[in-house]
Amino acid sequence: MADAKPTPAPQPKGATGVVVFADGRTIWGQGFGAEGQAVGELCFNTAMTGYQEVMTDPSYARQVIAFTFPHIGNVGANDEDVEAAEAHALGCLVREAVTAPSNYRAGQDFADWMKRWGRIGISGVDTRALTRLVREEGPPTIAIAHDESGEFDLDKLQKMAADWPGLEGMDLAKEVSRLQVERWTGGKWVWGRGYEMGPSEPFAPTSLDTNGESRPHVVAVDYGSKRNIFRNLCEAGARVTAVPASASFEEIMAHEPDGFFLSNGPGDPAATGGYAIPVIRQMLESGKPLFGICLGHQLLALAVGGRTSKMFQGHRGANHPVKRLADGRVEITSMNHGFAVEREGLPDNVRETHVSLFDGSNCGIELTDKPAFSVQYHPEASPGPQDSFYLFEKFVGIMR
Repeated sequence: MADAKPTPAPQPKGATGVVVFADGRTIWGQGFGAEGQAVGELCFNTAMTGYQEVMTDPSYARQVIAFTFPHIGNVGANDEDVEAAEAHALGCLVREAVTAPSNYRAGQDFADWMKRWGRIGISGVDTRALTRLVREEGPPTIAIAHDESGEFDLDKLQKMAADWPGLEGMDLAKEVSRLQVERWTGGKWVWGRGYEMGPSEPFAPTSLDTNGESRPHVVAVDYGSKRNIFRNLCEAGARVTAVPASASFEEIMAHEPDGFFLSNGPGDPAATGGYAIPVIRQMLESGKPLFGICLGHQLLALAVGGRTSKMFQGHRGANHPVKRLADGRVEITSMNHGFAVEREGLPDNVRETHVSLFDGSNCGIELTDKPAFSVQYHPEASPGPQDSFYLFEKFVGIMR
């Protein structure tokens, strides 16, 4: 196993996977999934479940995930536990070899699923040591490679890592956003039936709730949204139309929304803000309710004059405690972000609503003069706890 600060080492016999750092440090392991090579930012995720949801979360674009939980892949893979139409993380590093699945919902091995989506996995890695490394040095740039013949060009891989510019300044939302307008019709997961699907004509029966009242219409800007966000909006009583990240204010208003939603997504919020902030400011001027999650939270802060910055190590997992300042309640949340809103410099019309109990960083804001609020964490979970579903109910309630 690798120690906390691995140094270049001879290739062990039978090694088919390798991790190469920009400074030349090397970690060997066993490759699985797709063969090939990729370069990006290394991060770690502490969730004990939900590896499919994590790998398909668009917010992980251009990143390689070190899973701290040792048994990854043991329940296999299926076609339901995904948050997008494809995998977005570049690959993953795991401690134990991926074994045959033991779960009634499994449709295939996790290794086969990774191969299907062209994603590289490497097992036999001391992920605790990697986690310590990230905590001490910050997220490094790495190149990963899988070759069943065990042939690697380490100099080339090191150069790939050294030349990669990093996530700061990258606008990745347009890369992962949907390209067309979509009327969302999916519902919550039901035991024995899977995810409920609405009618193909979304504004027919679904336009009324169980009390016969009209469902508020949310137009969601997709900067890299997870599907479970839309499911939660529908579960809370809304109907949802998702639009591309590049949609103009006029295009959004053409759908006659009762409120706006700003989704999660990857990359640097300041870079995405170049085209997103003018649209968000027009949304705020309309006076209609607005709710943002993760990248959407950061973009709302930027739109009202705040600042964001790259975090030293980021927050990624399904066990992050967040304090709600209004009443002191602690919510256990899912998180996945490497940038954060700086509370210093927020304008007077912005009230901080939530803070991380891990490091005190900002996790939520609301405007005092507009019906707009946002959170840094993921109340939709998938994977993770569901302590914060009330935020979806709050948003839908404001629109009624």
